[in-house]
Amino acid sequence: MPDKKKKAFDELSKRAAKCTRCEAMCGRSAVLGPLNGSLRPRVMFIAEAPGRQGADRTRKPFYGDKSGEHFERMLESISLRRSEVFITNSVLCSPRSESGANRKPTKREIGNCKSFLTETVNLIDPAVIVTLGTVALEAIKAVEPHSIKLAESVAKRHRWNGRTLIPLYHPSPQVLAATRSAAMQLRDFKSIGRALSALEKKK
Repeated sequence: MPDKKKKAFDELSKRAAKCTRCEAMCGRSAVLGPLNGSLRPRVMFIAEAPGRQGADRTRKPFYGDKSGEHFERMLESISLRRSEVFITNSVLCSPRSESGANRKPTKREIGNCKSFLTETVNLIDPAVIVTLGTVALEAIKAVEPHSIKLAESVAKRHRWNGRTLIPLYHPSPQVLAATRSAAMQLRDFKSIGRALSALEKKK
């Protein structure tokens, strides 16, 4: 019997690949497919957008650039493997400035992608969601409204949309250098391990 979740995910990925809602990103393709991770993950991560040197090039979220290297190290620090997680973004295509550099997605671009984010969350149906950065934390309001602020709630567990939500900072070099150091982020990631342990005890 075919896996209904996989079939639904494949159909969602195909629709995302055909999307042309964002004029500035019509020349790029959505990063949503088998390389995003497990369809039955222990944790679902939601970040900002595919990076130019990372996911947009490799088709694998948080892979191939410095942000990806930091993310891998943090995953390893709590003994999580990529095969146990699912990773997606607030927008599925890579936003670029006129010079070709990475830029933050606009509110309109996030709005254009909200249906894909909502469908992905509902389809993957994870018990634990971790947002990486302010953009991701704001983007999930389209799925289920909340009033959580990253600076006040970093690494704290919240009930959101029937799930455990943990807001963390983005592991980009810029954030690590100016806002949340590597040591602090490694400490923050331990909150994921604690959340998973708490869920295991409830079973």
